[in-house]
Amino acid sequence: MRSFRSLLFVPGHKPGWPDKAAASGTDALILDLEDSVPEALKQQGRVLAAETIDRLYSDTTTNVGVIVRPNALDTEHFGHDLEAVVRPGLEALLLPKIAEPADIHRFDGLLSHLEIRAGMARGSVEVIPSLETAAGVANAELLATASPRVATLQSATARDGDIGREVGFVWSREGLETLHLRSKAVLACRANGLEHPLCGVWQEISDLDGLKIFSEQNRSLGFRGQLVLHPSHVAVVNDIYAVSGEELSRAHRMIETFEHALTSGSASVMFEGEHIDVAHIKTARALLELGSRQENAS
Repeated sequence: MRSFRSLLFVPGHKPGWPDKAAASGTDALILDLEDSVPEALKQQGRVLAAETIDRLYSDTTTNVGVIVRPNALDTEHFGHDLEAVVRPGLEALLLPKIAEPADIHRFDGLLSHLEIRAGMARGSVEVIPSLETAAGVANAELLATASPRVATLQSATARDGDIGREVGFVWSREGLETLHLRSKAVLACRANGLEHPLCGVWQEISDLDGLKIFSEQNRSLGFRGQLVLHPSHVAVVNDIYAVSGEELSRAHRMIETFEHALTSGSASVMFEGEHIDVAHIKTARALLELGSRQENAS
């Protein structure tokens, strides 16, 4: 999966909205066919989502990623959704209300059939299970390894959303009630080689200070990107999740200092007041790699 910092939800049935969203600076769009699309407009959403994927795929001036959130398996829509949107240019599906590995397997088999029909290589479309059920959170480790298609996990955190109802927590601006849920998603990803865990939305649209605090907390926990609901959130999230020039400069200085120490026969050295060894250098190199991936994704 590309290193998306921001992934902006766009209602799939709204003409013109995807193009405005793509111009917001977001790294990726999530064309939503689920909760934001009224029941009577599901087919319109599929048609417009397919047109958007085709248009952005053929547009060489944009590098924005395209992800689709289909309807859940307990609806009559998910098969029709996938039939419409599995086509060149679709990078991933954000899978809603996933509870167990069998849910991913059901999407996986249908995806393989539709990829073949569209002339795409099997496995072209990745999947991102959304941890928005209590069972999904409990099974996070199993979901991370359910299929080679699983690119990462997304930890849902929204106020009064599905996960809040399922778990029974009371949302707060500080987010302590979801700290365990978020940490579990990060650990499940990292323990299974998924390097880009994603956090869910901050839905208080006008509270940009709260968004900043929430995003900083999530990056500190180990998340590498975040879903957003509004274009005004994109710049904040991009800035917080980006590897800064200061961080890159420090990593380069650290590596240079360590390599100089090695030539003198030392495998540890003082660097700007702290003791470092090879573990710190591995972390510095990983940071440089993340910065390079972010640059390629944006």
